[in-house]
Amino acid sequence: MRGLDSGRLLLICAAGLVTVCGIAYTAAVGLADPQIAVAFGVLVAAGELARLTMPGNREVAPIGAAAALGYTLLLDVGGVPAGHSALQVVAVMSAGMILGALPHLAVGRPPQLDAIARRLLSGALLAFAYRPLAPALYASTGNGKGTWWAVLGVMAVLIMAMLAADVVIAALLRAEQVRTAFRVAIRDELRMAAPLGAAVAASGTLLALASHSMNLAALVVFAAPLLVTQVAFRKYAGIRATYLQTVRALARVTEVGGYVEPGHSRRVSRMSVAIGRELGMAEPELLELEYAALMHDIGQLSLRDPIPGGATVLTDPQTARSIAELGAEVIRKTGVLDRVADIVRHQGDPFGGPEPPPPLASRIIKAANAYDDLVGGSTDRDRAAAALERLRLDGGDEYDPVVVESMAKVIDRTGPDNRL
Repeated sequence: MRGLDSGRLLLICAAGLVTVCGIAYTAAVGLADPQIAVAFGVLVAAGELARLTMPGNREVAPIGAAAALGYTLLLDVGGVPAGHSALQVVAVMSAGMILGALPHLAVGRPPQLDAIARRLLSGALLAFAYRPLAPALYASTGNGKGTWWAVLGVMAVLIMAMLAADVVIAALLRAEQVRTAFRVAIRDELRMAAPLGAAVAASGTLLALASHSMNLAALVVFAAPLLVTQVAFRKYAGIRATYLQTVRALARVTEVGGYVEPGHSRRVSRMSVAIGRELGMAEPELLELEYAALMHDIGQLSLRDPIPGGATVLTDPQTARSIAELGAEVIRKTGVLDRVADIVRHQGDPFGGPEPPPPLASRIIKAANAYDDLVGGSTDRDRAAAALERLRLDGGDEYDPVVVESMAKVIDRTGPDNRL
């Protein structure tokens, strides 16, 4: 947590410093092309107002980012050269972000400071690299009357560099936040950033180029496609959140019915995801692992008499596998969680059996469930050490030794109850 707090603090302080410099400079020299600056600033504010939270608790504002990108790349409006500097770009971005955040603050939904700082710094990096070149690039087009291919090439290279820097910064922070390997964080950020980043880059570039002939009407015309993309992403995020809420509700049934101890499913899920991150699993795999871990005991609902304490680790292997099979059938009937059902089905399989090893997610849940059956919500390190030793003794037969050792690392870092 200390490293994460330091990283966030450094990022926020850097963004704050750049903001102060941009606003102070613009206030001192005056606002160049005020009408254009205000129009782009309003669009940035609208984008911040319509920000959304993507899977993985990633806060994005695609319309605001496209508006900031378009203002940065702007060479002229209606044939009149744009005269704003990089520091003015920073000032307009900052003002728009602050204005767009105010309604959220008023209703108690403050923005993620590290996310807004990242958006500001990424835009500032591009502005400082591109704006000094803008007069020469505009002249190379014959004052807007010649070819734009060279300009497009420069824009593309600098945008790619900006997106790469943003992904690296995001991955560094996320690797610390969720305790995963940097290579895994990079992969996940690329997977999440690629579709939205491409849409933002295309819209921002088109916005800057279209302003040459369409004046400020281009802001409305080229923000519309990005709005459609944002609506699609919002629906996806909403569907995923609904799935997770439904799964959590199902997981609570076994606790309410007295089949497992209160909090067992949540603790197993949290431990499983932590182990998965330790082993470098990607975010889509972690999501399936979380679903399966939350519902891993749902097969116990078929039992006539609950297992004492719900501790399947104390039952015979045949009963444990039967519970896993019945739980998988219940999950499969949903029609949308077949992969999760397979994970649950194989959670009772031994690691060292005659058959091929069960899926990694199943091995993780098997170990996490056994650990929680033995430790529960206790914070006693001696009890945790005894449970780990028991799992190690069965390692190679029932439990995957690699999974058990990864669990030990998680417990050593976060405590027996796996709370960061």
